[in-house]
Amino acid sequence: MEIVFLCILILVMMFALMSGFPVAFSLPGSAIFTILLAAACGWLFEGNPSAYFAQDGPDQWLTAGVTNFRSVYWEVERDTLIAIPLFVFMGIMLQRSKIAEDLLVAMAQLFGPVPGGLGISVVFVGALLAATTGIVGATVIAMGLISLPAMLRNNYSKPLAAGTICASGTLGQIIPPSIVLIILADQLSSAADQAQTTRKADYKEATGEFSMPSEFDVSSASAGDMFMGAFIPGLVLVGIYMAYILISALIRPHTAPPVPYHGKYDSSFYLRVLLSLVPPLALIFIVLGSIVMGIATVNQAGAIGAIGAMIMAGYRLVAGQRNAFYPAILAVFSITSILFLLDNYNLNIKNIKSAEDEFGVMLAIIAVAGLVTAILWSAWRTYKVDDTLKEVMVETAKTTSMVFIILIGAAMLTSAFRGFGGEQLVREFLTGLPGGFWAQFIVVMAVIFILGFFLDFIEIAVVVVPIVAPILLADPSANITAVWLGVMIGLNIQTSFLTPPFGFALFYLRGVAPPSVKTTQIYKGAIAFILLQLAGLAVAGYFPPLVNYLPYRTYLTSDTAPPPKNPRLQQCIENYVFEYYDDNVDSLTASVEKLRGKDIGYLPDEQQKALQDSLDKTLKTFALVENVRVAHNAVLDYQPAYRPTHITVRNTQSEVNDIEEKLDETEKSLTRLSRSDKATDTALAKLKKEIADMHTAKESLQTGLPADWEDKRKNYVELTGTEKKARTAYRRNVDAAYEELAALQHSISSTKGLIAVGGQINALVNVIENDEPKTAMNTIKSVEKILGELGGVSKIKSRLSKARRALKGDDPDREKSLNLLAEGQILFEQAVSWRKRAADELLPALDQFEQDIRSSIGLRVQPRLTKEQAKAVAACQSEHKDISLNF
Repeated sequence: MEIVFLCILILVMMFALMSGFPVAFSLPGSAIFTILLAAACGWLFEGNPSAYFAQDGPDQWLTAGVTNFRSVYWEVERDTLIAIPLFVFMGIMLQRSKIAEDLLVAMAQLFGPVPGGLGISVVFVGALLAATTGIVGATVIAMGLISLPAMLRNNYSKPLAAGTICASGTLGQIIPPSIVLIILADQLSSAADQAQTTRKADYKEATGEFSMPSEFDVSSASAGDMFMGAFIPGLVLVGIYMAYILISALIRPHTAPPVPYHGKYDSSFYLRVLLSLVPPLALIFIVLGSIVMGIATVNQAGAIGAIGAMIMAGYRLVAGQRNAFYPAILAVFSITSILFLLDNYNLNIKNIKSAEDEFGVMLAIIAVAGLVTAILWSAWRTYKVDDTLKEVMVETAKTTSMVFIILIGAAMLTSAFRGFGGEQLVREFLTGLPGGFWAQFIVVMAVIFILGFFLDFIEIAVVVVPIVAPILLADPSANITAVWLGVMIGLNIQTSFLTPPFGFALFYLRGVAPPSVKTTQIYKGAIAFILLQLAGLAVAGYFPPLVNYLPYRTYLTSDTAPPPKNPRLQQCIENYVFEYYDDNVDSLTASVEKLRGKDIGYLPDEQQKALQDSLDKTLKTFALVENVRVAHNAVLDYQPAYRPTHITVRNTQSEVNDIEEKLDETEKSLTRLSRSDKATDTALAKLKKEIADMHTAKESLQTGLPADWEDKRKNYVELTGTEKKARTAYRRNVDAAYEELAALQHSISSTKGLIAVGGQINALVNVIENDEPKTAMNTIKSVEKILGELGGVSKIKSRLSKARRALKGDDPDREKSLNLLAEGQILFEQAVSWRKRAADELLPALDQFEQDIRSSIGLRVQPRLTKEQAKAVAACQSEHKDISLNF
């Protein structure tokens, strides 16, 4: 019966959408109607409102209401979604203030004389509008009103002109900052959490281990990651569009003829182009750059964009007036001043320590006041001129309200879908497809492509993605990242917006195009760009680094980057350093031998041993690397023969698990029915037969398992275990080699600090003899603290600690304390003696050796990766790696 109500849910939703009922109310309305119907039928026919639900029942759904059903919380409460109204405001403000129109005119005049130049300008401006508006309808309509008449007036092919405008308008789906990317990031972060739970359960079931290694974790996605992931694919699409228009104009000049500029290319022309081009580009780069550099979160970057758009609108709306640029100039000067002051003064009010700090804070207050004045001045202009600010805020409120209402409705619909077992059916269907992950992925993408004919991107993102994304993300055979999946879905949705006869972008253009442009010409023009988008989709799918590289690089070079010891980075770091060893083994060996030639006989035995161990372990590294490679190659050689068996067995075991779940449910149904007054012999016999058939199917599957499975699995586990041990041995060796060297280096480097504390140590004699025990203990403790910051003084510090404890209690032993202090003084003199000589004779060589091995032997114990290392690791991490054989 659950399937019946699941079908009712889908049919009611389809009927509501096709009848023209608003999407924002069709989604929750369908869910509420079906949930109440199922609960009522369960109560009437079974005496239990939960009888026709696959999971839980209507009570939890109804109690939680809109805010929480089955642990699905209000999406509007998520922090990422706050950025939506900010970016919407930015786009609409730039559009209403005609900055986009100025940009198109300037670019058309600049590139018009080039074959296809006007079309290329339309793509360029469309990309910029996409990066500011992010709404397909708004961009297509704006481009249709602004550029279509100009292209037709200059004898452009009508299909090419229509296709260029539609395709450029859909770039808002994928070029950041994009609303669809924000929503996808929000949905995929939840999907990644679910996928992580599923993957951990699968790992535990397959291996019997309770803890899954962190390198097998599912990679989640933030809005910033999505922006970075979509950046290169978006640029690739723009490049493909421009190349197509240029080639078309060269091969068939009549389709996109040059548009001569009848004015002069003088300083005033170039100034006009700069004023039209630089501010929007600067705004986009500031918004994205602040996210990339970690200066601002996505929400803060959205606020920067909204304020920047309002300041730009403030001078455009009063263009021609003498004081038009005053607010913008004041804002730029104020921001520049703030950045300068942040660089040169301590502006933390709590940490003001000098008159110079006070002066810097006063200047910062003045600069902030100037910025606030510029913002208010611009806001007043947008408010007074054509009531622009009010119109933009109203449109922003409408768009944002629509988005959030759909989000709430979609959460209710998705919860109902899960309540009737829809998610389980989808999972069983996808996992049952032959071909593994890629077959599942292609089917999901095909469904999303078709749904794009009928639904807006918001409905697809919040209804379809939460259902299918956890299944795809949990699959270890592809081990895809959430960012890659989100960008692929975004590109797919973008493509479906162009596809005749239902593509939304085609409808938008049809609404503003003149009657001379026929609908068939719009469709014809769109087909070429659909093929170009599919090519871009295929490129992004085949080369995951196009999507994954920038997010990883941004993360690994940020202030919050993980240390090189992070388990998830080890495989890629080792790939990097192993290549380094191959190229530099001779120089590293020479460095070791050079340091061995130094006289270290004056060092204490402990320090001599530490240095010798460090050098021995450095040389041992190359043999351990070879062990790792041998073990790794053994695993790779075994995999081709083992993989088919592994896949077959795991698929069979998955089928057995499904049968066991159905068997458990059927047995419960039999128990409930046998206790019911409505039980009949026929119904009981039917359930018993189903149970018997399932037992037979289960036994058949289990007997069909390969006879050599256990042996093959045991061999594979042994091989991977050997590789793991080899890598662990290598990691422990290099860490110890560098840490022992660094400890000795730190000890010698702190010689001056040790000498400086000598006077305080000697003064403790008088303190112990004359001061109150409690006072003397505090004084000794302060000296201990100073010693604690120095290297290699643990024995001296230990003697002082014992001397302090000798003064503790009701009967302090001053004599014992003095004896212990005397021992500490002897150790101090010995330490100073050998350190002074080592500082002159050994330290330069130690420093040089440390520099030689820091980026290889000592890489794992560094606080962060260098920029070059981060690039190499990011490139390695960007590739999807099959980890299914570990499950």
